[in-house]
Amino acid sequence: MMRLMFWTGFWVFLIDQISKYVVVHWLGLINQPDGIIEVWPPFIEFRMAWNRGVNFGLFADFDMRWVLIAVALLISGGVIWWLNRAGGTKWVYIAGGCLIGGAIGNVIDRIIYGAVADFLNMSCCGFNNPYAFNVADIAIFAGAIGLAFLGDDGKKAA
Repeated sequence: MMRLMFWTGFWVFLIDQISKYVVVHWLGLINQPDGIIEVWPPFIEFRMAWNRGVNFGLFADFDMRWVLIAVALLISGGVIWWLNRAGGTKWVYIAGGCLIGGAIGNVIDRIIYGAVADFLNMSCCGFNNPYAFNVADIAIFAGAIGLAFLGDDGKKAA
């Protein structure tokens, strides 16, 4: 089952990094004067945002790059340790892989760019969402929810 977690993490990481490269560099979002490419207005647009902080850009004014890298690596290591000891269903391992793959994707951004490349923006029905996110953020959120709420029979998976 640990293999399932590692493969899930690998694919999440790969999809995250490919999506960032395609949107930011290949489609040229980084070079757009307003930092926006409309995809399906008004619902989805690519909006360039370099997140130097944590969620929603909190603490972006402080140089926390290496602290945030360390925290992400410690949490990833903790999830691996926990699932190795406690086990769980295949869905718990998939959730762990999502969280780890997303965390490592954002760690790579912080190492390469000094910030996380966020580009997905969704707004609807007169609500203009000022925040952007990326595939890694989705995976981290889904993985954390999965680890918190997915059933675990309490036995180590075979």
